[in-house]
Amino acid sequence: MVYIFLAEGFEEIEAITPVDILRRGGVEVTIVSMNDSVEVKGGHGITVLADKIFDEADFSDADMLILPGGGKGTENLSRHGGLISLLTDKNEKNKYIAAICAAPIILGQMGILAGKSATCYPSETALLKGAKLSEGKVVQDSNIITSRGPGTAHEFGLKLVSILKGKEVADKLNEGMLFKRKFEVVIKEK
Repeated sequence: MVYIFLAEGFEEIEAITPVDILRRGGVEVTIVSMNDSVEVKGGHGITVLADKIFDEADFSDADMLILPGGGKGTENLSRHGGLISLLTDKNEKNKYIAAICAAPIILGQMGILAGKSATCYPSETALLKGAKLSEGKVVQDSNIITSRGPGTAHEFGLKLVSILKGKEVADKLNEGMLFKRKFEVVIKEK
């Protein structure tokens, strides 16, 4: 089971894109609200309905935890004591923890990135305490997966599918969603 945590101000593309790709890949994903209700408002004003509220969830079956970024969302995630305890516990059990954009700084502050290769949003690299900094779009070092930002959400989602379901499934998804094709803009003049 995969859990993704949404706090007020989360970066929508960094949450929804991986959830969509994981579910297309046959991975069961539960969206968890850090609020007292299932409604969580993202940083760009998009409200998402979560599947569960953190305080009512049981994470004993978690194979992977995902933290989307967004400045305010990351700040709100980092202040949630229950989430910090859960991340500590799952890291000690070598479960996968994935974070994108600003969210890897939470792992840096916790000491989880010490000695590990990691990436994050370029302006936040100084906060990845103890990490071996990488400019890769998606970086995996043992059970920790980090990614740079909104523009890497697709690659992030595919990497997570690859970890949980295999590279063949991820490659098939990538092709089926037409991401392997060159991006083109066609402008017709009148």
